[in-house]
Amino acid sequence: MNRERILDAALDAFSERGFSGATLDRIAEIAGLSKPNLLYYFASKEAIHAALLTELLETWLAPLAQLDPEGHPRAELLAYVSRKLRMSRDMPRESRLFASEIFQGAPRLGDTLAGPLKRMVDDKAAVIARWQAEGRLTPDLDPHHLVMSVWALTQHYADFEVQARAVLGPERDPWAEAEGFLAAFYGRVLAR
Repeated sequence: MNRERILDAALDAFSERGFSGATLDRIAEIAGLSKPNLLYYFASKEAIHAALLTELLETWLAPLAQLDPEGHPRAELLAYVSRKLRMSRDMPRESRLFASEIFQGAPRLGDTLAGPLKRMVDDKAAVIARWQAEGRLTPDLDPHHLVMSVWALTQHYADFEVQARAVLGPERDPWAEAEGFLAAFYGRVLAR
């Protein structure tokens, strides 16, 4: 129970202020715990951050892991876009935490990005390439860049929500419009 409270509080602190700006005192305050109680569960701010990033990466990769190699290529990719967009909408703090780590040069996630993340993307890119070779998907899209474009377009709504709202104006809701736009956009990009 306290461990989860600490991680949730740390997610607030890190997503608001980044790793450097978040303090153990602030995390303890948000969690409603004393600093010594917090340190009973985690030895340091670095340990809390590492735990958050480890859990986050597993969660963040789940939508890509669900891509079914035996499914219909266009339907599978559109479902992936939809899952990533929903995740960005429902988990904006997590998105900002991940983006913050990447903006800093991935000092804590570098090995994971070059290892497990790369292996998963390579695996799914091979599935996309197979679909292309079978003539089931447009052949002129690099599979790795296709996956990264999904990340960029879906996470933009969470990481830059203020910007999206400013550009669209107060009468429009970027989240309400995003799924339809992305489905139409990728539907055209993936058309065969």
